[in-house]
Amino acid sequence: MGQPKRFRKKYERPKKPYDKARIESERKVKENFGLRRKKEIWRAEAIVRDFRRRARALQAKNNESEERTLVDKINKLGISCKRLDDVLQIGLDDILSRRLQTIIFKKGLANSMKHARQLIVHGHVTVSEKKIFWPSYIVEKNDEDRVALDPHIASKISSSTEKTGSG
Repeated sequence: MGQPKRFRKKYERPKKPYDKARIESERKVKENFGLRRKKEIWRAEAIVRDFRRRARALQAKNNESEERTLVDKINKLGISCKRLDDVLQIGLDDILSRRLQTIIFKKGLANSMKHARQLIVHGHVTVSEKKIFWPSYIVEKNDEDRVALDPHIASKISSSTEKTGSG
């Protein structure tokens, strides 16, 4: 069970800390998705690893109901999978593209990825009318259209951009 006051790490550090190819690929991913630190990449990789591990275990068991449950869960996240083999093809980009920060930028609610992160951290973003303060929040497919700026803040942001745009 562990100590209730201490959180368990949800990621693993790389085995080779100074692998040049890995460092370069992580730098590109970090820039593309507006991540703050590499720990966020490692956390997303852990999620992908967990899905793949579960899929391999289910392939060995041949349990149809559990396979369907895993595939449905991944589809609910917004990653299209039809079979268990598709789960093994999930990549890091699939998980990172479902983060709240990325979705806000893609919807055009923010000017950049860093701006999207700032809006979330400052409490200006709601998902299903609930304030979310975590840029790494994984948005489910059915909640994607319910992502919006807080109405009180949205009017302030739009009025400030009008003032700066006309001046």
